[in-house]
Amino acid sequence: MKRILSLKVNGNSYEVAINPWQTLLDVLRNELGLIGTKKGCDIGTCGVCTVIMDGKAILSCLTLAIECEGHTISTIEGIGTAESLHPVQKSFIENGAVQCGYCTPGIVMTAKALLDENPKPDDDEIKDALSGTFCRCTGHIKIMEAVKKVSQPEDEEKSNV
Repeated sequence: MKRILSLKVNGNSYEVAINPWQTLLDVLRNELGLIGTKKGCDIGTCGVCTVIMDGKAILSCLTLAIECEGHTISTIEGIGTAESLHPVQKSFIENGAVQCGYCTPGIVMTAKALLDENPKPDDDEIKDALSGTFCRCTGHIKIMEAVKKVSQPEDEEKSNV
């Protein structure tokens, strides 16, 4: 039996009829049309489906949509636009941290959640935050560099002087 669910996603309120077993990932993609969040492994090991709920990175493939009522959710569509990229998105492009792009939304959301909580993470903190994400194309060196450039922009400028 379907249930009406109220969700707040990217600053917008939605009411959607869902089955109690539907994941947040499936509701975002199939009911709300927010297809930037990708389905990867569907068992919580790749991080491709990462979104931010109440400031924390979560795996939307393992989260029941019904558990998200009353929470604030952000997806890749909600953090920037083509005209005004989020600093993490811009850094990923500038530092070559994207190739096929399939995993990029989840990794960007993971990095954003880290930087929102800790604007100046060290290498170990970045590695720890990204440990739940997996990119088959770029490897993680360029991804690490992109996150570091967002978190330490003035440090880079000092070293270039």
